[in-house]
Amino acid sequence: MSRSDQKLSETDIRPAGALVYVVRADTDDSREWLSESPICPELQRYRIRHLAVAKMASPFQIVRTRLSGSYFLACFGGEGRVLVDGRWTDCGPGQAVLLPPGTLQAFHTTPGRVWDFCWVRYQERAGQQPLISAHSPVLTEFDPEGLRLAILGLYHECLSRQSVILSASNTPPSDQTVVGRWIDLVNHYVLRFAVPTRLDARIWQLWEQVAASLDQSWTVKQMAEIVHLSEKQLQRLCLRELGRTPRQQLIWLRMRKAAELLSERSSTVESIATRVGYKNPFVFSSIFKRVMGWSPSNYPHRK
Repeated sequence: MSRSDQKLSETDIRPAGALVYVVRADTDDSREWLSESPICPELQRYRIRHLAVAKMASPFQIVRTRLSGSYFLACFGGEGRVLVDGRWTDCGPGQAVLLPPGTLQAFHTTPGRVWDFCWVRYQERAGQQPLISAHSPVLTEFDPEGLRLAILGLYHECLSRQSVILSASNTPPSDQTVVGRWIDLVNHYVLRFAVPTRLDARIWQLWEQVAASLDQSWTVKQMAEIVHLSEKQLQRLCLRELGRTPRQQLIWLRMRKAAELLSERSSTVESIATRVGYKNPFVFSSIFKRVMGWSPSNYPHRK
């Protein structure tokens, strides 16, 4: 990963002739690229705003600065880049990324390339449990084929249902049971990534303990000792299971907790810094801005 010092703002650049199969939950979002997509209210059962299968040539770039929901993206062809923890990283075939709510979300097709991917955009409102936990990976290997086919199946089923409604045909409408099954499959594949059932028990134990005491001055050596591993073994295990080094995972947990505390609006930045393990509030603010995209005082969910 390489760090991006570029100041990012709300951006939506889509190439002409892009191939996109989108399904949305309602008509609340009036953006042009969504206007012709079929509507599926059943998506709200899993708090899904919209989902799609897409083929995007460059230039394609998206930056979202005020998203309150989780965003899952899986690549099955070509190459793109995603902003993760304040750094740009490649996302190629057989990889997926899960971006948490409340962070600056940005991605683009690699210049001169075409990017084939599918996405699921969630909407987690205040007080709702987010999709992402302490054990969720950020970017790692993932077989996207099941998810891709489930989204396409849902798209064609909803498109058929919409055509029947618009034509006032006597043809029986699309079976809601079939629609529900496609949606269940979509959510199942995302959860398989977000809540891995095969997560190494040592990783689970470690991050449960760390997340419960983020104010401690954790070192990689201390964390490795908890699970009876060497520092190098712990690093390899975390990279394989979570897509982050132990230090990156610790920082992410601290910033995620800090974002929750900032959203409550009842604590000062200085007290929040202490609660997540930073004695120096300026160091905390610098890291928070790099990871989340804003300084703590300007964090959108604090206003």
